[in-house]
Amino acid sequence: MRLEGKVAIVTGAASGMGKAIAKGYAKEGARVVVSDLNLEGAQKVVEEIQSTGAEAIAVKTNVASEEELQQLFNETKQTFGTLDILVNNAGIMDGMEPVGEISDERWEKVFAVNTTAVMKSMRLAVNLFLEQGYGTIVNNISAGGLYGARAGAAYTASKHAVVGLTKNTAFMYANNNIRCNGIAPGGVETNIASSMTSLSEFGAKRQALGMAINPRTGQPEEIAQLAIFLGSDEASFINGQVVTADGGWTAY
Repeated sequence: MRLEGKVAIVTGAASGMGKAIAKGYAKEGARVVVSDLNLEGAQKVVEEIQSTGAEAIAVKTNVASEEELQQLFNETKQTFGTLDILVNNAGIMDGMEPVGEISDERWEKVFAVNTTAVMKSMRLAVNLFLEQGYGTIVNNISAGGLYGARAGAAYTASKHAVVGLTKNTAFMYANNNIRCNGIAPGGVETNIASSMTSLSEFGAKRQALGMAINPRTGQPEEIAQLAIFLGSDEASFINGQVVTADGGWTAY
């Protein structure tokens, strides 16, 4: 029970890696706030968690809405009294567009969800953590936040920004018992592709060159194991790191 007694928010937790992280956290003893725009899906995850005897609540959250993010933190405190771990998992893809094809609308939407929402949720969490004297943040970033050939311009830039935000936050609050780390998954079997529309033929063709050297796709539960470790006290000396989990894809 590596997370026994801890309270965790997991965004984008109705499916994919977020769902696996929420269930994994609950299995390790955490009380989990399952946050997602898809409330019905979040409630199903809560039911699965509660069926094991663990505690969880579902909160409908559009992470691009500052008001809804604030409500997420309010409901967490009202229900569980505190917050120990924030997992920023919610994210969307672009359409593989290179910079010459990206529209302002796509750019702004991807950044609103993948970057600005992460900053705002971290801001809420850090100010809460400063009050209570401790806290942990785990950002689910992407190999696309480390390399240039894993997605389009908007997604790549949005995830690179979160890498910088993760490292800066870790450094700024290292003396306040606050840790902030990231996960950079490679190809994982999730439904994030459903957020891809109007695919760029040129961009997709260029990006596909790297897929040929991908040893395999991962399972959400494999990423969840890393999120459990980084959220636990076992990772007490790990701060400001972005850990790649991709089966060796980026080792080539």
